[in-house]
Amino acid sequence: MRLFYADHFVLPLPAGHRFPMEKYARLRQRLLDSGRFASADFAVPEAASDEEILRAHDAGYLQRVASGELSTAELKAIGFPWSTAMVERSRRSAGATLAACRHALQAGWGANLAGGTHHAHRDAGSGFCVFNDAAIAALAMCAEGRVARVAIVDCDVHQGDGTATILAGEPQVFTCSLHGARNFPFTKARSDLDVELADETGDAAYLEALAGALDVVFDDFRPQLLIYLAGADPYAGDRLGRLALSKPGLLARDTAVLQRSRQAGVPVAIAMAGGYAREIDDTVDIHLATLLAAAELLRP
Repeated sequence: MRLFYADHFVLPLPAGHRFPMEKYARLRQRLLDSGRFASADFAVPEAASDEEILRAHDAGYLQRVASGELSTAELKAIGFPWSTAMVERSRRSAGATLAACRHALQAGWGANLAGGTHHAHRDAGSGFCVFNDAAIAALAMCAEGRVARVAIVDCDVHQGDGTATILAGEPQVFTCSLHGARNFPFTKARSDLDVELADETGDAAYLEALAGALDVVFDDFRPQLLIYLAGADPYAGDRLGRLALSKPGLLARDTAVLQRSRQAGVPVAIAMAGGYAREIDDTVDIHLATLLAAAELLRP
């Protein structure tokens, strides 16, 4: 197994910034402390190349990101101040999902201990997302001839609007998003399958909706690779969530996705996506449970 991380590439954020940058290093330490993973299971990915990024993003946008020429409005939409560290971390985070996909196709599963930057559009960033790692990785796996069909199952509480717009009209990639109907982004894009959920949905209704979505993904589209965005933000204690899932409910969500993948013989690349719990350790607990479940359910 391989867990790809880039938490040592840290964005210099102002005091009080609401993005929980420290969760990534805490997650890696908790995984090491769990005894389930050896130090050799962790790897630093290569940065995504221009060629890989440009399959999903506009050349002008990439140039503005790389050179620090993003406008004030563009930076406000992203939510981060520009820095060389922001550029490097964004490239590494996309590289981690690329690496997780390549490893999954060899070994059954891999994970990016960050990623899930699904609000990044072809020519603009948004919502703490600079480059869209899932779109970059899906298009790369197809362009490299590794697979012909990739499904992205996005279980972040927010719609994967950037993923939907970048991959609209791409027959080799199926985009599925389960998200809060009244949550950000307030103007939704159109995924191949959108499942919009009411505030306070709770565990039972969420899992029922997920089961129906997985039927479409696995029975109708029949992917050869799954990219799973395992957001922690549907949690009841999340500041940006509102779907009111419990930690056991989120683990049941992960188990449903991973078991279905194993039954279908489909390799899985996991990205962590969002998590903004009032207590950062709650977010780390949820991400940790996802990866421990993967280690148990997807082992050879």
